[in-house]
Amino acid sequence: MKNYWRFGHLIFLFLFTCLPSSSQDLTSSTWGKRFQLTAQDSSFHLKFGFRFQTLYAGELNTQTDEYSDKLLIRRSRLKFDGWAYDPSIVYKVELAISNRDHRSGQIPESGNTANLVLDAAIKWSFAKDWQLWFGQTKLPGNRERVISSQNLQFVDRSLVNARFTLDRDKGIQIRHKNKVGGMVINQAFALSLGEGRNVIVDNPQGGYQLTGRLEFLPFGSFTGKGDYFGSDLLREPSPKLSIGITGDANYSSVRSRGNLGSFNTDANGIYIANDLTTFMADMMFKYNGFSAASEFASRSTGNTNNGFGTGTGFVFQAGYLLPSNWEFAGRYTTIDGDSNSTISDMTELTFGISRYIVGHSLKVQSDVSFQDIPSGDNMMVFRIQTEVAL
Repeated sequence: MKNYWRFGHLIFLFLFTCLPSSSQDLTSSTWGKRFQLTAQDSSFHLKFGFRFQTLYAGELNTQTDEYSDKLLIRRSRLKFDGWAYDPSIVYKVELAISNRDHRSGQIPESGNTANLVLDAAIKWSFAKDWQLWFGQTKLPGNRERVISSQNLQFVDRSLVNARFTLDRDKGIQIRHKNKVGGMVINQAFALSLGEGRNVIVDNPQGGYQLTGRLEFLPFGSFTGKGDYFGSDLLREPSPKLSIGITGDANYSSVRSRGNLGSFNTDANGIYIANDLTTFMADMMFKYNGFSAASEFASRSTGNTNNGFGTGTGFVFQAGYLLPSNWEFAGRYTTIDGDSNSTISDMTELTFGISRYIVGHSLKVQSDVSFQDIPSGDNMMVFRIQTEVAL
């Protein structure tokens, strides 16, 4: 009887909580700005939110006329950032929770578990225009990678980024910003382990990674940090240009692309190490709804490149945002892999259409690409994606 009585109480509580209420909770937050909390004693500030991308992708083999397609949650993320104790101490945490995000974690080096943590870093502004970063986050590499996947001009990043990006790693970074006349100059230097994010084993060969980046903004800063999101959504009233140069040396790397790719081992399971050197140059231009961006990347090795991703890549893209917030854009990409490289030659032409409802926080994007693959069949790729970001 006592169990029935408890069960009745649970039913009552459930029904009571489901009853409509005459009051509602209101927040001053707006869409795309995330929830924000500040402690009454001003000891911390927190912004948190979520985002996801729903993607349809279809591929047509132009040689065989075979068509395949899929519908998936391309990305799903939880984001937390703010400051702790003092506004000069900033933190950032970003978690990847979609199945596609996790698939790269099923390796011994990541503990045979989900590759969940994207960013977990603390940033200290220890002097005017100086910051010290510590933890796991994006390295100061190519601009296209540092731009959030939420803020892209196309459905996804280019093949140049896919083959040559430095991605994320664990370590320290120091960053500085200064002005020379009307020109803004940004500098960044990073010392990291070189094996990529969420690797938990000891540094296999004892090598480390050094990354340096310089950015020159001859016409001053972009409106709203527009040099780090795709499309000219803020319609720059005057021309703005940013030119970036990155140099990277990954010593005794055991992954095929440095911070990414497979771990190279011999027949006895012993890691095969190689020194990888990467050079990148990129630019971003915006003016009155028109935007253009370009990147060049080159990776080489200290000795043999067998089993490593070496070669060069180039991408150029441009688009125009109409007053109705529809945008039309085009992109040209070419990849040239070295002999014995894990990177294959490829050329891709892409045409994209985007409708921005609330900037990059609520949008629909679609693109179609033609891929010319000398070592295989040519492909036509069609994609449509929705972005929802609180």
